[in-house]
Amino acid sequence: MTQTIDRAWTKGEKFLFRVAFAFFLLLIFPLDLTWYDRLFHPRSFFWILSSLAGYRANFITLTSESARWGIAGYATWGAALLGALIIAGGWTFLVRKNEPENYNRLYYWLRVVVRYRIALGIIAFGFLKFYPMQMPPPAISNLETDLGDYNTYKLYWQQVGVSIWYEVVLGLVEIVGGILLFFRGTTALGAVINIGVLGNIAHANLAYDGAVHVYSSFFVLLSLFILVPYVAPLWKLLIKQEDVSLQLYRPAWKSRAQQIWAHTVKYVIVFFFTILYGILRYDVHFKQGNLKDPITPGLAKAAGVYNVTTFKLNGQDLPYSPLDSVRWSQVIFEKWSTLVYKVHKPFAISLPNGDPQPKDVDRSYELAGVAGGNRFLYYRADTANGLLYLQDKAQKTAWEDRNKPTKPSNKTPEKTKSKEEDAPQLVWHFTRQGSERIILSGLSERKDSIYAVLDRVPIDYPLQLKRSQL
Repeated sequence: MTQTIDRAWTKGEKFLFRVAFAFFLLLIFPLDLTWYDRLFHPRSFFWILSSLAGYRANFITLTSESARWGIAGYATWGAALLGALIIAGGWTFLVRKNEPENYNRLYYWLRVVVRYRIALGIIAFGFLKFYPMQMPPPAISNLETDLGDYNTYKLYWQQVGVSIWYEVVLGLVEIVGGILLFFRGTTALGAVINIGVLGNIAHANLAYDGAVHVYSSFFVLLSLFILVPYVAPLWKLLIKQEDVSLQLYRPAWKSRAQQIWAHTVKYVIVFFFTILYGILRYDVHFKQGNLKDPITPGLAKAAGVYNVTTFKLNGQDLPYSPLDSVRWSQVIFEKWSTLVYKVHKPFAISLPNGDPQPKDVDRSYELAGVAGGNRFLYYRADTANGLLYLQDKAQKTAWEDRNKPTKPSNKTPEKTKSKEEDAPQLVWHFTRQGSERIILSGLSERKDSIYAVLDRVPIDYPLQLKRSQL
């Protein structure tokens, strides 16, 4: 059986195509003016490529829990579909007296746009995992967090983070799936790979409240659209066992020059978003240090978990109680410049996923989705004078999360100050008695004097041991 490519389309097929054409273009091409402002005022060429690869349509901004983690997050799709139906209706009315026989040429170019949109987005997605930076291994404070004190998405991300080679392979599969979509001969294979990978990510984010379900579902939807021409032939080949010759429309170039230009543009895009993007992504993360976890080393040989043996508030000794809302029960020094103390008191939980940031003080992945009375403090150590300059890492993150704008703004975004520039500081003295004891003293935000004796607790985490040590 031969599939003809020049047949006349039915009225229903034409209308469905008009809806699909408008729907996908509304979701693919940015209509937000602030996006263009960011595109033309980038920090570097890498951020131009990232803006092109990472655009997400957002016609409706909702603040409900379902909008963030559930079905209401797809409201923009509904708005795009409504707009597409209106456009398709107007289009049908305008061509009613001179309706074309088919839309083969437009359908071809729509498939090209969809293919490249998937490729750009999924390759950028893949490099985050391939290096791997999207889901870093758990920090010490995360390993000490009770299971019930995790937001579900962070629990899922930690599971992937401890399986670093799984994350790398997953990223490689995404990159390969995206590259396959650049070429007509491997389009179907690339679409199938992306449906499998992104479909898994979408339902995992729905199950674990990961807030990436809409974006991953978007690529699944686009990939399903790419596979539409293959459905009927595959049914006849695999189910009805008939011979099939698939012939897809392909426009003929009017001149050799047109063909050369088309191939030049294609391979420039392929080069920019594969080889060059991979190099720049590596540079941004590992050379410029734009990471999720801090990189500034903490106090030398201090990393670990400490019991608070003695705790004094305004000179008064407070005995240990797991229900005390003032006395610290545990202190953790990370290998980087983060100090975490635990107290029986609720703190604002950071809900964002902790995107990579250029400064340690703004890197919030370690505290994202973590409860349990843990307070995360960024510190700078003056070892000559025995001083720690500390800032609350959750304070600004929680404020930004509560005060996100409900509507997109067309104003040029102002340069954002980091917490290092505008947050108040705590100054504590520290002394070390041997390698296992640290004494902290200073003032709290309320100007109460605190004095804490910290004794290290030897802990070997199975996740950090080699097989021979287990």
